[in-house]
Amino acid sequence: MLTVLLLPGALRAFLPALLARSALAMGGLALLLTVQDRTGSYAQAGLATAVFGTANVVAAPWRARSVDRFGQRVALTALSAGHAAGFAGLALLTRAEGVAGTWYLALSLVIGLTAPPLGAAMRRIWASLTEAGDQRTKAFSIDAVCEELLFVAGPVVITAVITAASPAAGLWVTAAAVLLGTAAMTTSASSKALRGSRATQRRGERPLRQPGFARILLALLGVGAVLGVAEIAAPAVAARHGAVEASGWLLAAFAGGSAIGGLVYGQLRLKAGIGTRLFALCVSMGVAAVIVSRLDTLVLFAAGLALVGLCLAPSLITGYLVADTVVAESSQTEASTWINTAVNLGASLASAAAGVVIDHSGAALALLLVGLLAVALATAVPRTRARAEAHPTEPAPSAPADSAELRP
Repeated sequence: MLTVLLLPGALRAFLPALLARSALAMGGLALLLTVQDRTGSYAQAGLATAVFGTANVVAAPWRARSVDRFGQRVALTALSAGHAAGFAGLALLTRAEGVAGTWYLALSLVIGLTAPPLGAAMRRIWASLTEAGDQRTKAFSIDAVCEELLFVAGPVVITAVITAASPAAGLWVTAAAVLLGTAAMTTSASSKALRGSRATQRRGERPLRQPGFARILLALLGVGAVLGVAEIAAPAVAARHGAVEASGWLLAAFAGGSAIGGLVYGQLRLKAGIGTRLFALCVSMGVAAVIVSRLDTLVLFAAGLALVGLCLAPSLITGYLVADTVVAESSQTEASTWINTAVNLGASLASAAAGVVIDHSGAALALLLVGLLAVALATAVPRTRARAEAHPTEPAPSAPADSAELRP
């Protein structure tokens, strides 16, 4: 699988992309800890984080659309500059006294609105460097695994920086990572080659108008829901056993399972269509969540979370392959971003609901319900084979959207 990193231009774009994407793994926690430190209120910090998260999700398709239209160098450079400026502004705000809470919310809004779609942009580069089929699956797999590891290491790193120095230092580190990483990525030859369409996108080329794409997003809402509940259930189960310190290990088991799943998935040569694969993965993740709801000891619960995690990265990878296959080349960044948006939205909604269920009935019921929900939503997947998957040695389809539509 690592052979895809040896493709001409791959590492030159991928390594700085990882640096830039690390800011997304660090930024949310840096924002939360900074606002809490300055206001002394977790409520205010939580509100700022909610503003950041909501703005990020709502603006995501439009940011991605700007990358498809104006090209990576123009759009990502502008977005990363705005994103870094938001973090820098927040860092400067920490030096002032008596700052009104609305300023923290305003800068959180800026940070959320301008978060560059670096993951989707890098997958667009992978699509331009690889052939459709096994090679592209390997590229998307290693990308997903590395992203998973970033979100494991990022919070640890930024917490260490803030503890050793100050919340402002964490914000400056985050700003530098996104600005420098994006600049290095967009100056690579493979990124500069993706100049965008410049023309106004035709309505028929938009991802949500492609046959079956909205149904894929509906199924991925279930994947996100399991993710959101797992992240709330793990600390709750640890607390119930009187071992709050085990929360991190439980979440690490979940993330580790996802990383292993992504690595294994990238090595497999599967003949089933991408729709069938996604259906099987979504159902498996839901069933695994139901099984975990019946596990009582911490060791078994950790093993169960790892089992659930095994399906997470492969589900995302398959979703990205769908976006790459059924959507016109001029809209692929937006399509890939919609995949992430669906998962993030599912996680946000489910985590909020899970908190209520766990308070009243415990984590077991929350996991049981979300597992059943994931299985139900999996039935929305159009279990079809894409034309591009039927001929994996041929180049990926480009502009005409109808040349890449799903067929039975």
